[in-house]
Amino acid sequence: MSAITRPGAPAVTPAWLEPPPPVRSAGPFTARAAPSRPARGRGTAPAWRMPAEWSPHGATWLAWPHRVRDWPGKFGPIPWVFAEIVRRVSAGETVRLLVRGEAHGEKVRRLLRRAGVHLAPVELYRVPTDRAWVRDSGPVFVVPGAPSAPPDPSADPGEAHPSGKAIAGFRFNAWAKYPEWRRDAEVPERAAKALAVPLHPVVHRGREVVLEGGAIDVNGRGTILATEECLLDPEVQVRNPGFGRADYEAVFAGVLGAPNAIWLGKGIAGDDTHGHVDDLARFVGPRTIALCREPDGSDENHRPLEENRERLESARLEDGSRPEVVPLPMPGPVAFDGRRLPASYANFYVCNAAVLVPTFDDPADRVALGTLAELFRDRPVIGIHALDLVWGMGTLHCLSQQEPEAVTAP
Repeated sequence: MSAITRPGAPAVTPAWLEPPPPVRSAGPFTARAAPSRPARGRGTAPAWRMPAEWSPHGATWLAWPHRVRDWPGKFGPIPWVFAEIVRRVSAGETVRLLVRGEAHGEKVRRLLRRAGVHLAPVELYRVPTDRAWVRDSGPVFVVPGAPSAPPDPSADPGEAHPSGKAIAGFRFNAWAKYPEWRRDAEVPERAAKALAVPLHPVVHRGREVVLEGGAIDVNGRGTILATEECLLDPEVQVRNPGFGRADYEAVFAGVLGAPNAIWLGKGIAGDDTHGHVDDLARFVGPRTIALCREPDGSDENHRPLEENRERLESARLEDGSRPEVVPLPMPGPVAFDGRRLPASYANFYVCNAAVLVPTFDDPADRVALGTLAELFRDRPVIGIHALDLVWGMGTLHCLSQQEPEAVTAP
């Protein structure tokens, strides 16, 4: 199940075919009511928090794309684009790559070699998936405490682990839209088994909580971004029927260490997740948010993005200060087979070695890359051609999930 496969290894039965270790028994994360007015300033830390994406990674999780129907008529180039993603990410960290089985893994390895990928940092795991969108179905890692506050002695720390990591076991139901999700829903548990780290099911009001990684973005210090369209719509793609703002804020505070929620409105046109925030607004630093902007008043993205800009003008961070908001351009409309696609530069992925940014053969590519290069000065900003990739209804951030490096409680 959890093979580490490296070139030059002795000719033995691949480790991925050995029985996996049992998942570490761990109690649920039970979300408690969030304070109506989050405390500003230093205070005490939650038991767990989700680190910011730019924090050092121990690894990145990816799932090799295999579902041709996700890219009908355009699947041919997808494995090669994916190989380039693996090449760029593996330059600075381990890549934990999910494959369907031994034969599939060997096929993937051959393709990666042809694409010039150095295989030493690439680990193959036999974990069948329905789709490749690991941001939403994959493991959401949390670590103890907070970077700038002492731990809360009254908080339930859950089960500790020598690495300081645990997995918050959110449920996945294919965005409350598609019927194929049962294999994807097992990925967090299989990841916990592979790493022998605790998996804590996330429970609120007696129910396991559905939450996708693309529905949220954190600064790692107590503030989280989400959209009302994705999480609070009572009729369309309802993840957790009956949940309101206070319910989600309790989950954000108790499980992700983010008691300060900034709620945006609607997502971008063409997004079949119904409003994931990672296509429109992203933290690029503890106090800075990159927000997509569409100046063309006739474009269907113009009004919702302007409304989100207005919301951020009155938003506050966890310490009561205003975030700096940096505009990020939108590419021109991208359509295929008569359907508008969710093309957005906000779907970038921050790995140890680089910031990977989707590009669309658009004049705004250069502006977006330049903007993000000014914001991330500690690593190169690299464009990845995504015109074919976005036909699958997502790009780089949707395909990836970070695993923080080992930490100890503060």
